[in-house]
Amino acid sequence: MAKKRSGKDPIRVGVIGYGASFNMGRAHLAQMQAAGMQPVAMAELLKDRREAAAADYPGIETYGSVATMLKKSDVELLAVITEHHKHAALALQCLKAGRHVVCEKPFAVTTAECDAMIAAAKKNQVLLSTYHNRHWDGCILKAMETIGSGAIGEVVRVKAHMADYAQPGDWWRSSKRISGGVLYDWGVHLLEYTLQIVNSQITEVSGFAHRGFWADKTAWKSDTIEDEGFAVVRFASGAWATLCISSLDAKPAPYWLEVTGTKGTYSFDYGRWELVVPGDGEKVTRTGRNPRDEGQRFYDNIAAHLAKGEKLVITPEYARGPVHIIDLACTSAKKGRALPAKHR
Repeated sequence: MAKKRSGKDPIRVGVIGYGASFNMGRAHLAQMQAAGMQPVAMAELLKDRREAAAADYPGIETYGSVATMLKKSDVELLAVITEHHKHAALALQCLKAGRHVVCEKPFAVTTAECDAMIAAAKKNQVLLSTYHNRHWDGCILKAMETIGSGAIGEVVRVKAHMADYAQPGDWWRSSKRISGGVLYDWGVHLLEYTLQIVNSQITEVSGFAHRGFWADKTAWKSDTIEDEGFAVVRFASGAWATLCISSLDAKPAPYWLEVTGTKGTYSFDYGRWELVVPGDGEKVTRTGRNPRDEGQRFYDNIAAHLAKGEKLVITPEYARGPVHIIDLACTSAKKGRALPAKHR
């Protein structure tokens, strides 16, 4: 774990990659700033994005390479906002330079990458985390409140599902080599929700995949992500979970997550929740809208951890969990058998 920071000046922060996708570079810096930290640096290959950052944050240092930034800047904490397959190498570069690191989701693409990053953070006594801001989505906050109250009894299984019938878009997230595969985008979010609900060690993962249907219709051809990925996760508690991310589903499930317990079932997506429990001869159904998100709490916690020693919520070991499940699922799909989980 990182040493508690000394001094009263704001924590100096920056980003690697300003990004065209969803303006994530700007969003990270804004949330860091809202948590009381000071944006001071950014590294980005493309000149127009460096210029955009300078316009958004006047006075910020802009660099065309990470190496130059690490050599010249006194930035303390860096958020890695790049394509998935670059997360580990960039994080390791920064960790070895003694800088704190937050990686965008997913933490990395393989378990081995996660373990190397965790080892480097410990060796250099710096913070390492993953931007699991959806840990505080209104939908999971409401789910944890309801499930925690005992409304559905003991959790037996979690079904996580996000699907449609649609050709993957022609961008890097549709590349297996770059993104890791179909399970790595929204899959890490749904698995992170699942790991909040089932607070138990993973024991075994089985994976299934179909690929090739969309391949000739996309720019990525043979490197196109799977048409559908499916994982089954066993937990030490006896509960199990399934994850399905599909572009072949003509009749997708209405909710992202469905949690079945001994006394009822709780389902939710981003906007709404549904609770179904047995009644006297008939089911009782309640529905409602989820509360607002509280994603700012991620960087509030990062700042409090560095400045005050507050307990880190999204530890690197925790962030390793969703990646380990997906990594095992991909390997299992190739080998055609279940694989045991490996815990740190």
